Amino acid sequence: MSVAETQENSSEVSQLSTSEEVGSQEDQPTLVHPWPYLEEFFEMVGCKNNSFRMRCKLCAPKYHELMANSPSNLKKHIEKKHPTRLERYTQLTSASLKRKSSTEGSLAPPSKQTKLWETQRVSQASVDKVVLKFIVQGLPPPHVVQQQGFIDLVQHLRPNTNVMTRNTVVNKVTKASIEMRRKLKAALSEIEFIATTTDCWTAHRRSFIGVTAHWFNPQTLQRSCAALACKQLKGSHTFSALAGALNDIHTEFNIREKIVRTTTDNGSNFLKAFRIYGQTDENNNPEPVGESDGEEDDGGQNDDDDEEESVEGVEFVDAGALLDEDDYLEYQLPKHHRCACHLLNLVSTVDALKAEVNPLYKRVSRSTFAKCSSLWNKSSRSTTASEVIEDHCKLQFLRPVATRWNSLFSAVERIVRITREQGEGALAAVCSELDTPKFTPVELAFLAEYAKTMSPVAKALDVLQGETSVQMGWLVPTITLLRTKLQQLNIASKFCEPLIAALLSGLEKRFGEMLTDPELRAAAILVPKFKTCWTSDENILKLGLDYIRSHLDCQAENHVSEGSQSSEEEDFFSSLKKTSPLETTQQLDAYLGCPRDTAEVLKSFPAVCQLSLKLNTALPASAACERLFTVAGLIFRPKRAHTGSKNFENQLLLRLNKAYW
Repeated sequence: MSVAETQENSSEVSQLSTSEEVGSQEDQPTLVHPWPYLEEFFEMVGCKNNSFRMRCKLCAPKYHELMANSPSNLKKHIEKKHPTRLERYTQLTSASLKRKSSTEGSLAPPSKQTKLWETQRVSQASVDKVVLKFIVQGLPPPHVVQQQGFIDLVQHLRPNTNVMTRNTVVNKVTKASIEMRRKLKAALSEIEFIATTTDCWTAHRRSFIGVTAHWFNPQTLQRSCAALACKQLKGSHTFSALAGALNDIHTEFNIREKIVRTTTDNGSNFLKAFRIYGQTDENNNPEPVGESDGEEDDGGQNDDDDEEESVEGVEFVDAGALLDEDDYLEYQLPKHHRCACHLLNLVSTVDALKAEVNPLYKRVSRSTFAKCSSLWNKSSRSTTASEVIEDHCKLQFLRPVATRWNSLFSAVERIVRITREQGEGALAAVCSELDTPKFTPVELAFLAEYAKTMSPVAKALDVLQGETSVQMGWLVPTITLLRTKLQQLNIASKFCEPLIAALLSGLEKRFGEMLTDPELRAAAILVPKFKTCWTSDENILKLGLDYIRSHLDCQAENHVSEGSQSSEEEDFFSSLKKTSPLETTQQLDAYLGCPRDTAEVLKSFPAVCQLSLKLNTALPASAACERLFTVAGLIFRPKRAHTGSKNFENQLLLRLNKAYW
């Protein structure tokens, strides 16, 4: 056989093998062309070794295949084999770039072409990670991964992928929770001042205690928060049980010595727990509860008898009684703060009822709210009634919730809004069709004045239950301004004079100690938003400023003693150095005189900033913990009431602490 025949046969064999490969491609799924604007010149036939296999249409009838991972390889082929088509190639490329630029709305160069292997090669681990995020963020039950519809969805998006079982999901949630706790502990270890909020929650015959942590980033002065626990509480919720649970959570995260305040509601068990086991100061100084005084007196009367008994023989002591004695040193809790929103809620409900001692107010108030309740009940129990209300009022009534006073205000405000926008006739038509008593002009005027009177209270409650921007220093200015607004409304009030008097009395009763607390006044002054502009009473400001100066001096002395590495004699006399306290006083004066009112101004005064962080890290309300329970309710639903408490807590904490896993 000649050399020419050999080459001809080999070319035929290569063409046959190539044609077989092409034929086999027909059975494969259609591949997307990586550069659609070049389909006129090149056809995609597959991929190999991280490159695209492209067939040149211009080389037909000869079959010519190129391996390319970018359009530049194809351009070189056009320049070398088909130079007459180079101009057309350039036109197609330019047109593609113009279309892409107009779509993106800018003249920036196109992003790098996505490689085929980057979009199609998805590892099993990455699929498991995405599924786990779906479970944690979407809050479905773990067994959703075993539903055929979910399996089909995942395998349609990524064929030949194994979907995790329920047990695997639970195990991965547990491991992710452990890693999240480790990262959270590491983050908290770098923070000097931490505040917590806590509350109890009961659902489906199980009780839980929730704890959230809040702090400021010392570099950016931005508020950060995290959920620490939502543990099941078994047995009675006694003060000692709550103290033990809180102490264990604080110890687990190594923050017991860093917590400046813990904010709770006004439950008697929480109040007693912090009164017995909490830190003591001028505003939080519990006396040990026990019978130690009487026992000491009895022992003092029988000293001679005890000596005789000890001489005569062995004295027997009841060890069980000694072990049962509670000296209230078992747990250590931080300083306590009562939730300001809960107190405002009590002012608006319990204290506001005292306005009914006035017979005129009592008669108008009861008749008006009786008619409102009738409307609210009808609208919530009947779809026909809801349709009637929608037709006449263009809005639906809001029904109050017993546990949230501001929901009552919102419901009254909605009625007033409907009367203002649609007229009194719309409300009268609704009452007529629903067969409920109609409002008189006096009652409508009372509702409008009630809404106007309670509006400052509702706004103050909304302010204090914030989380990201609110600090403890907001409490005293907010309540002070609220009292001022109520006093101004009292001047022009026609129906609600008794209500305003009851509200002012309730504010004094429930916030009186807080408003006179020098620490809370100092916290308000150290908020750049307020400084000293929230009151004109110089005596009030003086107490706060004196507190700041004294603590800045102590802070400076501590800083000097900690920074000194000299002998004990020099450390002993280090308090005689007056330069640092003088510098801190100058910082305070410069801070008060600075016209800027943003948090960034604190960075210019390190000593003032340090004290501000200490006093303002705490939150005035425990609403953050209630938000934790809101998310918990999405997980702990009736159909998932048998979920293990540990699995429930793991999924909840992962959902709330996305930044730490």
